[in-house]
Amino acid sequence: MTTSPIAVAGLGVVRGRVTALDDVSFEVPAGQVVGLLGPSGCGKSTLMRSIVGVQKITSGSVSVLGEPAGSASLRSRIGYVTQAASVYEDLTVAENLRFFAAVLGVSAQRVEECVVLVDLARQRNQLVGRLSGGQRSRVSLAVALLGDPTVLVLDEPTVGLDPVLRRDLWATFHRLADAGATVLVSSHVMDEATRCDRLLVLRDGRLLVDQTPSALLESTGAHDVEAAFLAIVEAAS
Repeated sequence: MTTSPIAVAGLGVVRGRVTALDDVSFEVPAGQVVGLLGPSGCGKSTLMRSIVGVQKITSGSVSVLGEPAGSASLRSRIGYVTQAASVYEDLTVAENLRFFAAVLGVSAQRVEECVVLVDLARQRNQLVGRLSGGQRSRVSLAVALLGDPTVLVLDEPTVGLDPVLRRDLWATFHRLADAGATVLVSSHVMDEATRCDRLLVLRDGRLLVDQTPSALLESTGAHDVEAAFLAIVEAAS
């Protein structure tokens, strides 16, 4: 039995007549920031939904922390941030966090820590509906961090953010991993690949790469990850 916090084996997902994921297998150990990269529509979100346990799978298996994905026992141990902000627009930043903190049973101090962690202290009393898209995404991230999750699944959390904040959030992801968390981050921005400990590259629902950034560049002879991705796609065609 695997001890990896995330273990995916032969995963297949078919939606209607479209194969969203095709025989995907990998494991993610604790203490790593793993990047899930690929163009829009390649299956990243479907894979993340499968890991969280909200996606009906067609074949294969997904286990998280030794339990089948979606098990009730995992709800407080996984932090999940979707592409669309999953918070209440008619509440302030602080009110949103206090509401979810009450559901999770975490302290007011943790609410304040998470507000600061995502750099929203100045906006804590603003209505979420009046924030920018990037700020709303950060509120969702703060909510996901409230329970100090063991596994953090982030679906394109840096979309719409300025370069400084993107840098700071990636530093936060690595601090969480250094503390023992498993962090899976999806992105379609290839230059974020160098911020990851390991890369999973998807295309058309198939896993093409499971390597460190340096190993990927060495194996393809490319000068950057985007060039490496193009080389792999051409080789797989």
